[in-house]
Parts: sequence; structure tokens; C-alpha cells
Amino acid sequence: MRIAYLDCATGIAGDMTLAALIDAGVDGAAIRAGIDSLGLPGVSLTVNTVQRCGFRATYVRVEHPEQHAHRGLRDIEAIIVRADKLTVKQRDTAMRMFRAVAEAEARVHGTTVDQVHFHEVGAIDSIVDIVGVAIGFDLLGVEQVVCSPVPTGRGQVKIAHGICPVPAPATAEMLKGVPLRDVPLDAELTTPTGAAIVATLVDRFGPLPELTIEAIGLGAGTKDFRDRANILRLFVGTAKEASPYTDQVFVLETNLDDVTGEVIGYTKQKLLSAGALDVFSVPIQMKKDRPGVLLSVICLIADREKLETILFDETQTFGIRRHLVERSKREREACEVETDFGWIRGKMGWRNNDDLVFTPEFDSCAAAAGQYNVTLHEVYHATETAFAASMESAGESHDHDDGHDGGHDHDHSEQGHDHSHDHSHDHGHDHGHDHDHHH
Repeated sequence: MRIAYLDCATGIAGDMTLAALIDAGVDGAAIRAGIDSLGLPGVSLTVNTVQRCGFRATYVRVEHPEQHAHRGLRDIEAIIVRADKLTVKQRDTAMRMFRAVAEAEARVHGTTVDQVHFHEVGAIDSIVDIVGVAIGFDLLGVEQVVCSPVPTGRGQVKIAHGICPVPAPATAEMLKGVPLRDVPLDAELTTPTGAAIVATLVDRFGPLPELTIEAIGLGAGTKDFRDRANILRLFVGTAKEASPYTDQVFVLETNLDDVTGEVIGYTKQKLLSAGALDVFSVPIQMKKDRPGVLLSVICLIADREKLETILFDETQTFGIRRHLVERSKREREACEVETDFGWIRGKMGWRNNDDLVFTPEFDSCAAAAGQYNVTLHEVYHATETAFAASMESAGESHDHDDGHDGGHDHDHSEQGHDHSHDHSHDHGHDHGHDHDHHH
């Protein structure tokens, strides 16, 4: 998978992103041709090599005549639509960024998207930056964009509506859901255009992924800070395809010494019903020799927050430890096996070219044992024997792509892992101060 990684050490702005793309090898002539087709009179893009705190980087500047127009979303759309050198994808990407700004401005000012007038982001330099970035990422040809936590800066900034704290209101709106980082600089490090790029183009946030680096683009901001290089780094590389046999999960843990066994049991069931992959408890000796319980939860990354909420609400714990861990696993698939006790549900698992393993599902076996008045062990044995016979009759072949066990309905979800029982066999803005060209 081809990945682009935005390392926002000192924030992100439109001009910095465009410069980083060109520095990473994107064809500057193709970007200029797309910008020229916008039909904006007197506009040109200059690209220079500069030094920021002793490091080389590329700096872009938009040259344009003085302007006083305040454009709306429809005005911007008309400019982009008439640009005959832009592809459909490039037009769409540029418009998505402008819509992100318009929606943020509408929320901030209590109006509608159609009534919003862009002040800073409607300026020519910001239009050029956004369209240039849309062209650049299209030409870069990456399948995923990853971004570091984003610093916004500190202090105040003067915009068309007056003096505002950093981040400016519309910028903050666009950064909802984006992990932020504090960099102790009294400057606006992330501009509205930079926030629009992050909110629109980034697929996920985190540290630099494991990849083989092909190119590094260094895009300089306008400001030159004394103690750090004001540079946006763009890493472009190829990541290994994710293995189906490994993934990442959260382990949540809390020590409890003041809740009853009934509460712990109830909390376990509620966590499992909410999507936990596994929940287990271990007796421990806590401080002052108090006996207690270590309650542990394994969950998908996306489910962490809601499961922590359940832990806090049900146990009244004062704290939860969480660890992001990698795990090796078998791929698994739900299936059904026909036995003398009816159809019994189970799970199949495999890893690489290892032998197929099968585990009957406890609930299904227990129901059959009760219905036929036999022991649970008999049902388990019958199910395992029937599965082995079905595999033998199929020539011991197992096609993981075409389904299993006679085409029965299969559940590929992680929650198909049944941990809710004890008998488990599953071991195994350019704000009036050249805003978007700020740093």
C-alpha cells in the first residue's frame, strides 16, 4: 500500500503542504497548469529553496494583484468548474476542502453554508493553495494519508471578525476529532486551509507507519522560528499489506477491592454485549493486604471509549489502565455441523498453511444436550467427530475463499468469538496577515 505521512511538527498550512508535495517530486508544471486554468488574472506560483533553522526546504508563494472580493461557496465552485485542466477527482477534492471550511464557518457564525462568505480562505492565495494541494495529492497517487497529531499554536490572531484566540473558531471546528499536540510557540501554527486539508484528506492519525520510504518532501512555512525548523515533512512510501493473522487491540485493566462478585459478573456480561472481545478477572492482593480482583478487557480500538464508560459506570473505579498491544491470531469463520443432535454451531480457524482447527460453540452444544437429555461431553464429541468426517469426505480441502461446511451462513465478525461462557474450547485562514502563508 502506498502511503503519504504528514509530519506536522510545527503545524500545517496550505502553502506548506503544496511546497512539500512539490519537494517530494510531484510535477510542479502540472500543478501550475491546473492553477492557470482557474482563469485568475495576474496569478503566478513561485517555488524557491529556502533555509529554516539551518535545514533546506521548498517554499511556495502565490503572486497576485491586490484584491478585495469576499467570495461565497458558489463563487468558488464556479471558478473550479471552469478550470478545464483539472480532473474530476481534483475538482471534487478541492470542493470538499472548501465545503469543510464553509460548514465550519456556518456553525461558528450561526448561518448556512450558502450564506457564508469566505474572507481569508476565499482569497486568491488560499484558492491556489487548495487547488494545488488537490492536484498534488492526485498526482502523488497514494492509497492512504496518515497524519501526526496536529499542533495549533498559542496566543491570538487577528481575523476579519476581530482578534481571536488560537486556534481560530473555524479552524477549531474543522479539527474536531483530530488529535492535537501542544507546541509552545505564540503563533498560529495550523491555519484554516491547513485544517481543511487535515479534515478532508487524512484517513487516520498516529505515528509514522511502518513503511519503505520512497521520497521525503519538505515544505517551509513563511515564519522562521529561532529554535525549531518551521517545516512540514511529507513522507511517501510503501507499507507492507496488513496480515490477516495480526492486528492491534486495547487491553483495559482496573483493580477492584470494593465491589461484589455480582457486580463484577454483571459488568463482564455488559462488556461482552457491548462488543468486548474477551473479559476476564484474576484474584489479586492489593495494598494493605486487601484481597481484590483484576478485571481485564480485550477490545477493538474503535470500541475502547464505550467500554471504558461501562467500566467507570458499573464498577465506580477511579482509574483504568489501557495498553495498545499487537496480537497474533487465527483467521476464523462461523459454521454449522450436522450431528445426531441436530445442527450445532461452531468456529473454524486457520493460520497460513496450518491445519484447520474447529471448536464447537458452547451455547449450541448446551442447548442440544438439554434437548436430547445427554451430557455436554457427548454433544461436543459428536460435533467434533462430525466435523472431522465432513472434512475427510471433502478430501480434507478447505477453501477459505468459497466458504465452509456446505455453504452455511458464516459470521466473519470479531464478535463471532464467543467468550460469554466458562466452557470455552477456543484456546488455541489567511486572517488579514498573509494568514495561510504564516510560518
